[in-house]
Amino acid sequence: MSAIDFNDKITPVILCGGSGTRLWPLSRKSYPKQFANLIGDRSLFQGTAGRMSGENFNAPIVLTNSDFRFIVTEQLMEIGIDPGAIMLEPEGRNTAPAILAAALWMQKHEQGGLMLVAPSDHAIPDVDAFRAMVDRGAEAAREGQLITFGVVPDRAETGYGYLELSRVPEADEDGFIPLSKFVEKPDADNAVRMMASGQHLWNAGLFLFAPETIIAAFEQHMPDMVGHVRQSLEEGKPDLGFFRLAQEPWQNLEDISIDYAVMEKADNIGAVPFNHGWSDLGGWDAVWREMEQTDGGVALSGAATAIDCENTMLRSEESSIEVVGIGLKDIVTIAMADAVLVADASRSQDVKQAVTALKKKEAKQAELFRKDHRPWGWFESLVIGERFQVKRIMVHPGAALSLQSHHHRSEHWIVVEGTAKVTVDDTVTLVSENQSIYVPLGAVHRMENPGKVPMVLIEIQTGSYLGEDDIIRYEDVYARD
Repeated sequence: MSAIDFNDKITPVILCGGSGTRLWPLSRKSYPKQFANLIGDRSLFQGTAGRMSGENFNAPIVLTNSDFRFIVTEQLMEIGIDPGAIMLEPEGRNTAPAILAAALWMQKHEQGGLMLVAPSDHAIPDVDAFRAMVDRGAEAAREGQLITFGVVPDRAETGYGYLELSRVPEADEDGFIPLSKFVEKPDADNAVRMMASGQHLWNAGLFLFAPETIIAAFEQHMPDMVGHVRQSLEEGKPDLGFFRLAQEPWQNLEDISIDYAVMEKADNIGAVPFNHGWSDLGGWDAVWREMEQTDGGVALSGAATAIDCENTMLRSEESSIEVVGIGLKDIVTIAMADAVLVADASRSQDVKQAVTALKKKEAKQAELFRKDHRPWGWFESLVIGERFQVKRIMVHPGAALSLQSHHHRSEHWIVVEGTAKVTVDDTVTLVSENQSIYVPLGAVHRMENPGKVPMVLIEIQTGSYLGEDDIIRYEDVYARD
């Protein structure tokens, strides 16, 4: 294959539409692990975007879904990154359609260069080593190769897929090596054998190639997918700074990973080894390994205390909940306001079974948090009774809730931080700290934050039905139905 025309910059493509369950209760469908601060003071998504930013990178293309679109923009703004495009998938179809959509987007907009595809929920602490790895793969990618990055294993891991290289790397060799095949997650004996061989890497799910190269691979191996994704792009529509892929052609797509769709079939594929720390944080045992530990292997986070414990993780995600462990060994404990997980560390991969069990008993904690993130801020339920509910609501500076009314409830708002601009029918009032206002049943109303600091209020709802679907929207700056 001939060399690809390119510019010097690389376009990051960040995949963040997933909602894994293995890190429950911190990760849930409504706010999954990529947006949480699992390690350090940034979310995994922010860490991903941050290490793929700077003078050698273009603005990122982000693939996500409608539910997470405002979380994506908010978290990028917090770290000073302006996205190039945020594409909204109508529904999850695994990594192959998403990556193809990004490649076709770049082709359509004549954006040359290479695209660096990355999951949004991995931990890679050494940013400089990561960027050096990308540089080592760039030359081969510009020559028309499909590049995947593999992690040099430091243990016989059964939770990861592997990459089998065409040969054993020489000492300190860290450049492009042709790939022999992809290997599924092995049993324990095969994991030991592959690690000993020196010819296998963990499959990190990171890829580097030119848009033209990956599109050509799809046209060869998955031609029907190219037609459907291209149609979804052509029929898609801009929406408040996002781009919504068209739903009908997207529904015709196979749910398939990039590995199965293209990579395992391609003959122009190779790997670049990485040996500087990586984790997909696929379970609480993986999080424990990445956390700072005492000599006895104890990792603590938040309001947590360990006494005579060994190889144990204690995390409190609520400052008001103190977690204390005494005489524990190989135990994981995660405490949140509405759920607590206590598990044997060796069973960390089975946490998803807890989510399944909670779904069967219709427990809200299976998928929903007490705190609900919205484009204007968030709210959390403090107390729920038969005919009343008490919420705490935070509104970002300059943000506004929709103009709305309710059939079944009235509301009483008490401002505790900042100032609220409140519309009730034809009356507009500024409500400051320690002041309150009443919204009668059926009144058309809106709450705004006209200030430069977050506004917090306590809302008391009373009525015969208090569900979030009792909202009639008349105007909404976020174009929600």
